[in-house]
Amino acid sequence: MSIDHSITLEQFIWDSNPTDKDNNFKNDVALYTQENPLPTVIRLSRNLNIPTGAIVRYILCKWAMSGSESLLDLGPDMVKKISDIFDSAESVGTDQEKLKAYKMVKEIMSWMKVPLDDPDYRN
Repeated sequence: MSIDHSITLEQFIWDSNPTDKDNNFKNDVALYTQENPLPTVIRLSRNLNIPTGAIVRYILCKWAMSGSESLLDLGPDMVKKISDIFDSAESVGTDQEKLKAYKMVKEIMSWMKVPLDDPDYRN
């Protein structure tokens, strides 16, 4: 039994709805589906001698796995720590507690950025 793997590339039209929990994602899909990616993919396929379908599959897999890749880059402990900071602030619910959480995460990010800002930081 053969499975049909063909896909139709479609435009997604979306009237933004801030009450929809997926509004940001749907806005992005609507924005990025306005253009036709095939000329770029076909050119890349031709120039690198890679089948078009393989390039599309690579792009889809790379995007689909980017969440897992980000988790590996940041590390599960750090993701949990940052998430806990926000969860704690949300449970209190005050603007003061949310600002405190923002400042805590900003501090974490500032020391994580040190190697990016100063490649010689260990010297």
